[in-house]
Amino acid sequence: MSSTQRKPEEDMAKEKLRKEETLEMRRRLIGQSCRLFYSNEPVKIVRARGQYLFDENGMRYLDCISNVHHVGHCHPSITKAAAAQMDQLNTNTRFLHDNIVLYADRLAATLPEKLCVFYFVNSGSEANDLALRLAQQYTQHEDVIVLDHAYHGHLMSLIDISPYKFRKLAGQKEWVHVAPLPDTYRGMYTENHPNPGQAYADTVKDLIEDVHKKGRKISAFFAESLPSVGGQILLPQGYSAKVAEYVRSAGGVFVADEVQTGFGRVGSHFWAFQLQGDDFCPDIVTMGKPMGNGHPLACVATTAEIAGAFTANGVEYFNTFGGNPVSCAIGLAVLDVMEQEDLRGNAIRVGAHLKALLTKLKTRHQIIGDVRGVGLFVGFELVKDKEQKTPATETAAWLVKRLKEEDQICVSTDGPWENVVKFKPPMCFSMEDAELVVCCIDRILKDMDAKDL
Repeated sequence: MSSTQRKPEEDMAKEKLRKEETLEMRRRLIGQSCRLFYSNEPVKIVRARGQYLFDENGMRYLDCISNVHHVGHCHPSITKAAAAQMDQLNTNTRFLHDNIVLYADRLAATLPEKLCVFYFVNSGSEANDLALRLAQQYTQHEDVIVLDHAYHGHLMSLIDISPYKFRKLAGQKEWVHVAPLPDTYRGMYTENHPNPGQAYADTVKDLIEDVHKKGRKISAFFAESLPSVGGQILLPQGYSAKVAEYVRSAGGVFVADEVQTGFGRVGSHFWAFQLQGDDFCPDIVTMGKPMGNGHPLACVATTAEIAGAFTANGVEYFNTFGGNPVSCAIGLAVLDVMEQEDLRGNAIRVGAHLKALLTKLKTRHQIIGDVRGVGLFVGFELVKDKEQKTPATETAAWLVKRLKEEDQICVSTDGPWENVVKFKPPMCFSMEDAELVVCCIDRILKDMDAKDL
């Protein structure tokens, strides 16, 4: 899949030297905990368009993982909107401006009626931190229930409610309580259970009772609408509505983290929480990554009651850059492109095709234990043994490496054992892209079978 615009050998030699110099500078100047994709042999990307990335030598890579660049890398409509507003005005958000209210109105039209108050910020982490503040202020309680393996951001407050992170650091705080991940493939209740949604929701009910026995009170249940770091998990039907019932009865609120899954990625709905049915509505929704197509833009949506309690504390909330004119112009342009290019429809069609192709692969390769997903949020889990479901972590890493080196396809892994190969590509991902990726995966797994790896 190499580009037809590869550079001459002499120029490639110069680029190699320049890349080595850049790597050396990065090691010296950038914190080593800030890791690169393919850290042993990093890819240097110098330009991008749509679902494609291009390195310094003109080599083209198919991007299956940049859910941040929601409508496609460097979309001309987004670039035009950003440049035009930047040329006119970008200022502190405490000045009155049309864009922020126009954008809030457009977002409100995609959400249930009760989610009608918006706070604009700069990142998903900032949105989740504010959601935590809103919940604790409204309920006057501190304790939070989260799902196992969850990740909600890199601020200290969010590390505290992210088992994916805090188990590697200072450990679990007394005000944080971890509920089982509702994984119907390898969790305590599988798809064979008559009602896994109810069964997993009851684990939250039991947890709430345990919290009350300790003399503590719940402020919020905090969960990604589709757990991503947990392994591209689809929540069983009925789970969220039942959990919300239990949490609200205990005086808490339900926070839906849509930072990775919002803005039509699931195709059939604008928000992933809507997969749980029309009768379910969170009390707070956080959003981020895709809404700015790579520009730092994020938001919290909540009810008038929760917003009122936050205002009543007498402490002003302001965000210098959150919701600035340029950010909101970009946000509006993203919504326009989604509608004009029918990207939700594309997610339905291409996502279903990708999932079907991967499901066929599962019948041919014993190492594929499960295929799951919806829209352009898809993953397949590699296991050494289908009965024991032993994670095939090394094989997953090997597959990712070979796809990059041999086919110029960028994928990555997730899940507690890093054995779930995930797809969250730009929403312009095509049928042909899906077919190419699956064909290459099939070839590599056949090679693995031949070598008995």
